[in-house]
Amino acid sequence: MTETNSQDWQHDFIATNLLVIGYNAWVGYLSGDRGTVVCSTNTPTVGAFGETFPAHFVPRRRLATFLNAWLAAPDTVLRQKHFMNGYILQVVDHYNPYKDVVLLLEYANQAAFFNLTNLPIAPPKCYEIVCRGWTEFQPEDTKSKERKR
Repeated sequence: MTETNSQDWQHDFIATNLLVIGYNAWVGYLSGDRGTVVCSTNTPTVGAFGETFPAHFVPRRRLATFLNAWLAAPDTVLRQKHFMNGYILQVVDHYNPYKDVVLLLEYANQAAFFNLTNLPIAPPKCYEIVCRGWTEFQPEDTKSKERKR
């Protein structure tokens, strides 16, 4: 796969999964810290709605340790050589969590770094859309139990 095709695939993946990426970024930020969303395409789960990929938020206070361990693994290669740990940490320290997401995407034995700025759907809106979707798709008996609380 050429570098251009690889980047096209990555951008398509981000566009397709923007709501989940933004949701994870906002939930992580609400926990009290800036950080990065880490998503791996190495272990997809296939379900009724297609493939899903593990994603989690790594807060800034644990990010240096995470990057050192993750990127030091002998089988992980950071695709963009100029994006080193210090640069990633600096981006995390200065991104706008209301409009932007810092993403580390793992695929095969590679990792790619993305500083996603001025997203078409901001992280708080992603959170709102995902939460509203969960409510809409709950069975009626679950909704009535929640209303009684």
